[in-house]
Amino acid sequence: MRNFAAIDFETANGKRTSVCSVGVVIVKDGKIVNKIYRLIRPAPNYYTQWTTAIHGLTYDDTMEAEDFPDVWAEIKPLIDGLPLVAHNSPFDEGCLRAVHELYDMTYPNYKFYCTCRTSRKVFGKDLPNHQLHTVAARCGYNLENHHHALADAEACAQIALLIIPDPPKPKKAKKADKDTHVGDLFASLIPQQVKKNK
Repeated sequence: MRNFAAIDFETANGKRTSVCSVGVVIVKDGKIVNKIYRLIRPAPNYYTQWTTAIHGLTYDDTMEAEDFPDVWAEIKPLIDGLPLVAHNSPFDEGCLRAVHELYDMTYPNYKFYCTCRTSRKVFGKDLPNHQLHTVAARCGYNLENHHHALADAEACAQIALLIIPDPPKPKKAKKADKDTHVGDLFASLIPQQVKKNK
Protein backbone atom coordinates (compact mmCIF):
# COMPACT_ATOMS: atom_id res chain seq x y z
CA MET A 1 0.00 0.00 0.00
CA ARG A 2 1.38 3.41 -0.96
CA ASN A 3 -1.07 5.97 0.45
CA PHE A 4 -2.34 5.68 4.01
CA ALA A 5 -1.98 6.86 7.60
CA ALA A 6 -0.66 4.39 10.18
CA ILE A 7 -2.11 5.06 13.64
CA ASP A 8 -1.50 3.80 17.15
CA PHE A 9 -3.24 4.64 20.43
CA GLU A 10 -2.10 3.95 23.97
CA THR A 11 -4.70 3.92 26.76
CA ALA A 12 -4.48 4.92 30.42
CA ASN A 13 -6.77 2.19 31.73
CA GLY A 14 -9.10 -0.56 30.56
CA LYS A 15 -11.60 1.84 28.97
CA ARG A 16 -11.31 2.37 25.22
CA THR A 17 -12.09 6.06 25.76
CA SER A 18 -8.96 6.52 27.89
CA VAL A 19 -6.60 7.26 25.00
CA CYS A 20 -3.55 8.97 26.49
CA SER A 21 -1.30 9.20 23.43
CA VAL A 22 -1.55 8.87 19.68
CA GLY A 23 1.04 8.37 16.98
CA VAL A 24 0.26 8.94 13.29
CA VAL A 25 2.57 8.33 10.33
CA ILE A 26 1.33 9.62 6.98
CA VAL A 27 2.53 7.84 3.85
CA LYS A 28 2.02 9.20 0.34
CA ASP A 29 3.35 7.57 -2.84
CA GLY A 30 5.19 5.03 -0.70
CA LYS A 31 7.12 7.62 1.33
CA ILE A 32 6.64 8.87 4.89
CA VAL A 33 5.71 12.55 4.59
CA ASN A 34 4.60 13.39 8.12
CA LYS A 35 4.81 12.07 11.69
CA ILE A 36 2.60 13.28 14.53
CA TYR A 37 2.80 12.40 18.23
CA ARG A 38 0.49 13.89 20.84
CA LEU A 39 -0.27 13.25 24.48
CA ILE A 40 -3.98 13.30 25.35
CA ARG A 41 -5.76 13.83 28.66
CA PRO A 42 -7.54 10.47 29.09
CA ALA A 43 -11.21 10.05 29.94
CA PRO A 44 -11.66 8.70 32.56
CA ASN A 45 -8.51 10.39 33.82
CA TYR A 46 -6.67 7.72 35.76
CA TYR A 47 -3.90 5.22 35.03
CA THR A 48 -3.74 1.59 36.06
CA GLN A 49 -0.49 0.02 37.14
CA TRP A 50 -0.48 -2.44 34.26
CA THR A 51 -1.03 0.16 31.53
CA THR A 52 1.76 2.34 32.91
CA ALA A 53 3.97 -0.77 33.00
CA ILE A 54 3.30 -1.25 29.27
CA HIS A 55 3.87 2.26 27.91
CA GLY A 56 5.46 4.16 30.80
CA LEU A 57 2.98 7.06 30.81
CA THR A 58 1.51 8.33 34.09
CA TYR A 59 -1.08 10.83 35.27
CA ASP A 60 1.61 13.51 35.57
CA ASP A 61 2.57 13.09 31.88
CA THR A 62 -0.90 13.96 30.60
CA MET A 63 -2.15 16.22 33.41
CA GLU A 64 -1.81 19.31 31.20
CA ALA A 65 -2.39 17.60 27.84
CA GLU A 66 -5.30 18.58 25.58
CA ASP A 67 -8.54 16.63 25.45
CA PHE A 68 -9.10 14.33 22.49
CA PRO A 69 -11.29 16.70 20.40
CA ASP A 70 -8.55 19.36 20.38
CA VAL A 71 -5.86 16.85 19.42
CA TRP A 72 -8.04 15.30 16.72
CA ALA A 73 -8.87 18.71 15.25
CA GLU A 74 -5.18 18.95 14.34
CA ILE A 75 -4.85 15.38 13.02
CA LYS A 76 -8.13 14.99 11.13
CA PRO A 77 -7.37 17.30 8.16
CA LEU A 78 -3.94 15.67 7.72
CA ILE A 79 -5.44 12.20 7.22
CA ASP A 80 -8.47 13.28 5.20
CA GLY A 81 -9.19 10.83 2.38
CA LEU A 82 -6.56 8.31 3.51
CA PRO A 83 -7.28 4.78 4.73
CA LEU A 84 -5.99 4.07 8.25
CA VAL A 85 -3.68 1.19 9.09
CA ALA A 86 -3.07 -0.23 12.56
CA HIS A 87 -1.56 -3.35 14.08
CA ASN A 88 -4.53 -5.15 15.63
CA SER A 89 -6.84 -2.57 14.10
CA PRO A 90 -9.97 -3.59 16.08
CA PHE A 91 -8.31 -2.09 19.18
CA ASP A 92 -7.31 1.23 17.60
CA GLU A 93 -10.54 1.55 15.63
CA GLY A 94 -12.47 0.73 18.81
CA CYS A 95 -10.61 3.51 20.67
CA LEU A 96 -11.24 6.00 17.88
CA ARG A 97 -14.95 5.20 17.73
CA ALA A 98 -15.26 5.28 21.53
CA VAL A 99 -13.75 8.75 21.96
CA HIS A 100 -15.79 10.12 19.07
CA GLU A 101 -18.91 8.83 20.81
CA LEU A 102 -17.80 10.08 24.24
CA TYR A 103 -17.29 13.62 22.99
CA ASP A 104 -20.36 13.52 20.71
CA MET A 105 -18.24 13.93 17.58
CA THR A 106 -19.35 12.73 14.15
CA TYR A 107 -17.39 9.61 13.20
CA PRO A 108 -16.30 9.77 9.53
CA ASN A 109 -16.34 5.96 8.99
CA TYR A 110 -12.62 5.64 8.48
CA LYS A 111 -11.55 2.61 6.44
CA PHE A 112 -9.14 0.52 8.54
CA TYR A 113 -6.58 -2.07 7.41
CA CYS A 114 -4.84 -4.39 9.86
CA THR A 115 -1.15 -5.34 9.61
CA CYS A 116 -1.65 -8.08 12.22
CA ARG A 117 -4.42 -9.78 10.24
CA THR A 118 -2.46 -9.36 7.01
CA SER A 119 0.65 -10.83 8.64
CA ARG A 120 -1.29 -13.96 9.57
CA LYS A 121 -2.29 -14.37 5.92
CA VAL A 122 1.14 -13.57 4.48
CA PHE A 123 3.51 -15.22 6.96
CA GLY A 124 1.23 -17.75 8.65
CA LYS A 125 3.14 -20.26 10.77
CA ASP A 126 6.52 -18.97 9.58
CA LEU A 127 6.38 -16.61 12.58
CA PRO A 128 6.15 -17.69 16.25
CA ASN A 129 3.52 -14.94 16.79
CA HIS A 130 2.19 -11.90 14.97
CA GLN A 131 2.97 -9.25 17.55
CA LEU A 132 4.14 -5.92 16.19
CA HIS A 133 7.84 -6.29 17.03
CA THR A 134 7.92 -9.83 15.57
CA VAL A 135 6.29 -8.81 12.28
CA ALA A 136 8.41 -5.66 12.07
CA ALA A 137 11.59 -7.73 12.45
CA ARG A 138 10.37 -10.14 9.75
CA CYS A 139 9.92 -7.12 7.47
CA GLY A 140 13.46 -5.93 8.19
CA TYR A 141 12.48 -3.10 10.55
CA ASN A 142 14.00 -2.83 14.02
CA LEU A 143 11.29 -1.56 16.39
CA GLU A 144 12.86 0.33 19.24
CA ASN A 145 10.81 1.92 22.02
CA HIS A 146 7.89 -0.52 21.57
CA HIS A 147 4.58 0.79 23.04
CA HIS A 148 5.48 4.39 22.32
CA ALA A 149 2.59 5.38 20.05
CA LEU A 150 4.72 7.02 17.36
CA ALA A 151 7.33 4.24 17.31
CA ASP A 152 4.55 1.66 16.94
CA ALA A 153 2.81 3.68 14.21
CA GLU A 154 6.08 3.94 12.28
CA ALA A 155 6.69 0.19 12.55
CA CYS A 156 3.13 -0.40 11.38
CA ALA A 157 3.71 1.91 8.40
CA GLN A 158 6.87 0.05 7.38
CA ILE A 159 5.02 -3.28 7.57
CA ALA A 160 2.05 -1.96 5.58
CA LEU A 161 4.35 -0.71 2.82
CA LEU A 162 5.65 -4.25 2.38
CA ILE A 163 2.69 -6.57 2.93
CA ILE A 164 -0.61 -4.73 2.38
CA PRO A 165 -1.48 -4.48 -1.32
CA ASP A 166 -3.07 -1.36 -2.74
CA PRO A 167 -6.87 -1.64 -2.73
CA PRO A 168 -8.30 -2.30 -6.21
CA LYS A 169 -9.30 0.85 -8.03
CA PRO A 170 -13.00 1.10 -8.88
CA LYS A 171 -13.64 0.22 -12.51
CA LYS A 172 -14.47 3.19 -14.69
CA ALA A 173 -17.87 3.07 -16.33
CA LYS A 174 -17.85 2.98 -20.10
CA LYS A 175 -18.21 6.46 -21.51
CA ALA A 176 -21.51 5.69 -23.22
CA ASP A 177 -22.94 4.18 -20.01
CA LYS A 178 -21.78 7.11 -17.94
CA ASP A 179 -22.64 10.03 -20.18
CA THR A 180 -25.74 9.01 -22.12
CA HIS A 181 -29.20 8.83 -20.59
CA VAL A 182 -32.23 7.37 -22.36
CA GLY A 183 -34.07 10.66 -21.94
CA ASP A 184 -31.23 12.47 -23.69
CA LEU A 185 -31.45 10.09 -26.65
CA PHE A 186 -35.15 10.73 -27.11
CA ALA A 187 -34.68 14.47 -26.70
CA SER A 188 -32.15 14.47 -29.52
CA LEU A 189 -34.66 12.73 -31.84
CA ILE A 190 -37.57 15.10 -31.14
CA PRO A 191 -37.37 18.32 -33.15
CA GLN A 192 -37.30 21.33 -30.88
CA GLN A 193 -40.30 23.64 -31.32
CA VAL A 194 -39.37 27.03 -32.61
CA LYS A 195 -40.83 29.86 -30.56
CA LYS A 196 -43.02 32.11 -32.67
CA ASN A 197 -42.48 35.79 -32.37
CA LYS A 198 -45.48 37.63 -31.07
